[in-house]
Amino acid sequence: MEKLSHKARTRQRILDEAAVVMRESGTEGIGVAALMKRAGLTHGGFYAHFESREALVEAVIAEMFTDSAQRFAAITSLADPAERLTQLIDNYLSEHHRNTPGEGCPMPALVSEIAHLPMETRTLFSQRREAVRQRLAQALRELSHPQADDVASSILAEMVGAVALARACPDDAEARNLLAVSRRAVKQRVGLESV
Repeated sequence: MEKLSHKARTRQRILDEAAVVMRESGTEGIGVAALMKRAGLTHGGFYAHFESREALVEAVIAEMFTDSAQRFAAITSLADPAERLTQLIDNYLSEHHRNTPGEGCPMPALVSEIAHLPMETRTLFSQRREAVRQRLAQALRELSHPQADDVASSILAEMVGAVALARACPDDAEARNLLAVSRRAVKQRVGLESV
């Protein structure tokens, strides 16, 4: 029993380290040897936890979405849908989210790479992205928005794109402005702010 517990903790340590690397450097930023060294483990131990690098990437993507959902759990559990949406938008399109890619949502970090990964990984990413979209759509339905599903897709795309662009922007003032403009536009589109 203790061996399984130790093995589970070790696997989690590898996943945690790989999640930071993937959020900061993408899927190609994960080399098995460097990752294991970063986790304080030997290179050979990797295969006791993952059958391949591709299996690691898939497991890390699942882990990142789970971690992201946990970080937003306090917000997503708010009873008032308007407050829930406002806080989700404000937190997602924040300078903190822009400046801490190693902790943030995996979508802005990985969206440009996903199309080049194996179908199983793309399917997993798509399923997890859809779960996020559904949470947005649910809040919009609770607010009686007439096109909740379509608008949820659109605002998710804008928010992911805005964070990705803000991270790519070398000018902090321009990045802050991009996030502020997107926050305002998304809130206006869903009826949380007047034009």
